[in-house]
Amino acid sequence: MSKAFTRETDADDDEDLGAPKLPAGSKNYITRAGHDRLRAELLQLLDVERPKMVEIVHWAASNGDRSENGDYLYGKKRLREIDRRIRFLTRRLDIALVVDPSLHHGKEQAYFGATVRYAREDGSETTVTILGIDEVDSAQGQISWVSPVAQALLKASVGDEVRLRTPAGWETLELLEVSYPAPAA
Repeated sequence: MSKAFTRETDADDDEDLGAPKLPAGSKNYITRAGHDRLRAELLQLLDVERPKMVEIVHWAASNGDRSENGDYLYGKKRLREIDRRIRFLTRRLDIALVVDPSLHHGKEQAYFGATVRYAREDGSETTVTILGIDEVDSAQGQISWVSPVAQALLKASVGDEVRLRTPAGWETLELLEVSYPAPAA
């Protein structure tokens, strides 16, 4: 079989790693904790995982016929995945703008880093924390600052009603509470 049919491209598919794209021309807002997690992942890949995989590929290559060597083929594929993730993390960290949400502590207006409790028209209440696109965990009630809900809530104050466009039409949300982490001592 020709290598032309088995080779994977290393084209600019770095952004297609399951992470959402940033809006064109916007900054990559992120909290210090989120920035530290991304940096720790990058260092783990660079200092531990990649060298270990290079060693495995080197060992597998020394065993002879590479075309049917599973360790070699898997190792090369895993190296491409690691390198793609390293490029992605490097780019995201290069454009990251670390924001300290505690600067807004005590304010009742929603900005980046706020934890917001709001009520829907049906009376149900939801609490979300507005964070950076690379650090959200929806299972923990965190949403990205570029999400439609966050865009509706940003710059609104406690008691304000904001309109959110949903697939079912327009919905009104009322801000009940806005809080920020306390500043470090």
